[in-house]
Amino acid sequence: MLANTSQLILRNQSDLTGKVLFVEPEADQLPRQLNSLTAFSCYTTDAAVQNQWQQAGSTVYFAAKPQFTEQFDTAVVFYPKSKEQLAGSLQLLSSALTDSAHIYVVGDNKGGIKSLVNHAEKLGLHAHKLDNAKHCLWFSLTGDFGSLAARQLSEFSLTLNNMSLTICSLAGVFNHGKLDVGTALLLQHLSHIQDGRVLDFACGAGIIGAALKQQVPAIELYCSDISMLAVEATQATLAANKLSGKVVAADGLPTEPASFKHIVSNPPFHTGIKTDYTISEAFIAQSVSRLQKGGTLTLVANNHLAYQQLLEQAFGNVKALAKANGFVVYQAVKS
Repeated sequence: MLANTSQLILRNQSDLTGKVLFVEPEADQLPRQLNSLTAFSCYTTDAAVQNQWQQAGSTVYFAAKPQFTEQFDTAVVFYPKSKEQLAGSLQLLSSALTDSAHIYVVGDNKGGIKSLVNHAEKLGLHAHKLDNAKHCLWFSLTGDFGSLAARQLSEFSLTLNNMSLTICSLAGVFNHGKLDVGTALLLQHLSHIQDGRVLDFACGAGIIGAALKQQVPAIELYCSDISMLAVEATQATLAANKLSGKVVAADGLPTEPASFKHIVSNPPFHTGIKTDYTISEAFIAQSVSRLQKGGTLTLVANNHLAYQQLLEQAFGNVKALAKANGFVVYQAVKS
């Protein structure tokens, strides 16, 4: 299966010359379909994308701040869901492009790509539309990428249970710049966590894990996210508050440790811009197998999503701890 954006790239494959770098592509079969290209690489901060491109035999730069070891003649940038992320990605690329490099941007119409011309102008760049198909757009992009602002951590403060936390975040990371309503509700219902190995799954900026470790120092904290940007943000959040914890990038639950006493999450339910229950189903199934007997999975979700059914099918023992502002906090116990 190919995302619409990847299909549009194949339609414009003749534009791609020399050494080609794909920037933050989809986690699909695109690298196996690039038959006319002999030299291509991938830069991604997404662990699922890393796995796909590595399996296809491509060179992959997987880091929040990659160290490129070659120069590219062409770059294809997938328009990010967080518009703030674009400038930082382009600035990172600037050192890896030849003087005559061609840069293209592709995106789904529903993901905001229609605003690229105005967005580019605000950055001092020029975007020119080249193609329109599959509900997606294909642009060329020109300008001085090296003059763009580098990707930087930002900070904000929270007070939870009369304790102050400094949260560090990056554009493109969940909870960038603020605490969301769902996580705020979840944090009010974690008093059952008092010890043991605890996983903050899909940790984003690290708010849940940091709050738990600050309030219950006895826990052994692990945090994971599919995004290397989230890993960097969470590591910075823990360091800013002098808290200990292991943070890893993983597509699904991290492989180690073997088991947890508690798993806590405000889990993702999107692939790109579409609701995708396969992510939730995989996460819940993995949680059942990795929790200790009597261990808990506590998560928050929009009340219109079918988490109650998914949790009951997997655990059987499920209850709603709270409902407010369109969100539900669920707790499942492994029997």
